[in-house]
Amino acid sequence: MQSDVTITAQNLVKTFRTRRGIVQAVAGVTLEVRRGETFGLIGPDGSGKTTTTRVILGLLRRTSGESAILGFDSMRDTYAIRERVGYIAQKFALPADLTVLESMRFFADIHGVSLAEQKRRIPELLEFAGLTAFTGRLGGRLSGGMKKKLALACSLVHEPQVVMLDEPTLGVDPVSRREFWNLLGRLRAEQGLTIFVCTPYMDEAERCDWVGLLYEGQIIARNTPATIKRMVPGRLLQFAPQPFPLAQRLVTGMEGVLEVQTYGAQLHVFVDDVALRLPQLETALQAAGVHYEGCREIEPRMEEAFISLIRRRRDAVAATTLAQEGVER
Repeated sequence: MQSDVTITAQNLVKTFRTRRGIVQAVAGVTLEVRRGETFGLIGPDGSGKTTTTRVILGLLRRTSGESAILGFDSMRDTYAIRERVGYIAQKFALPADLTVLESMRFFADIHGVSLAEQKRRIPELLEFAGLTAFTGRLGGRLSGGMKKKLALACSLVHEPQVVMLDEPTLGVDPVSRREFWNLLGRLRAEQGLTIFVCTPYMDEAERCDWVGLLYEGQIIARNTPATIKRMVPGRLLQFAPQPFPLAQRLVTGMEGVLEVQTYGAQLHVFVDDVALRLPQLETALQAAGVHYEGCREIEPRMEEAFISLIRRRRDAVAATTLAQEGVER
């Protein structure tokens, strides 16, 4: 393995035996994360993000394939991995009856950090996380954002080389999410840490160096955020129509319209040629009595790319299924 590669998975498979039979949660995942990168694993609920993360960490037995962190095999070298990796689980729970300082000491003891090292590291981490003024506050009395920052500080107390985070900002307000990601940015810039994060938030995916889009246990796209956004076909028009359902039905069937997505009260319409299709679209809307505001071209974001790629994957799977059914008949 190349020295600058910290996390690898090759044809990784994980199946579970259930009452309904064998369920394949991870279906041949291949990925690579290099030293100092932030890699984002994104995908809809149930796509296999958490299972993939746990298998790579060695918390679940893989069914087949290969996976390693820092050259240590996920199945054979679990203790070596835990010494070198910080991990925040999706449902990470801090002891509610311990203070911030006691929680830090608790996790330091678990990782075998000496008292001398604790005296050095804990104050530095509390300052880094902005928690120095709250050392005596009980974990159960912290805000959601402060709990996440304390969890991050606890995961760093043994000075890991890699940090793996499973939806670390889920349920946290936008300001706290931004603060948390600012901390991650500092970690990477100042310490060169490799960060592997599962996230349902597309604005967080934009902050990653590389992104893997997981769908039904398979990575269907893996590249930089900028490249993934360019995978969406056509140019994107945005406007807010009234009545909305009529406008959506109308534009969906128009010539040159490649895809239609909804975003709150706005329609996002991908067209093959803005100069040609925009006047046609406006004429059709006006003829149908649809009022609209702010019809303009915008740059696709990760959210539009995410929806488009998954939709195309679903359509391809559905077409393959129909073709197979036709052959069987």
